[in-house]
Amino acid sequence: MCVNLLDHAGAMIADGTTTGDQLRFLAARMAESLRDVHRIARSRGQRLGRPGGEPEPAGPVTV
Repeated sequence: MCVNLLDHAGAMIADGTTTGDQLRFLAARMAESLRDVHRIARSRGQRLGRPGGEPEPAGPVTV
């Protein structure tokens, strides 16, 4: 999904007729995709463990 969003974003940004509402909608979908990617990366990292054998601390993500 994120590859499609990136391609679509490039086209929308290049198009001078894209509205603010369309860009906000795109930004919301991109944020959802980024949250999914981050969640998956954290999950994989927790399964692999950290150097030294310490598990990655769980908790909310602050951005």
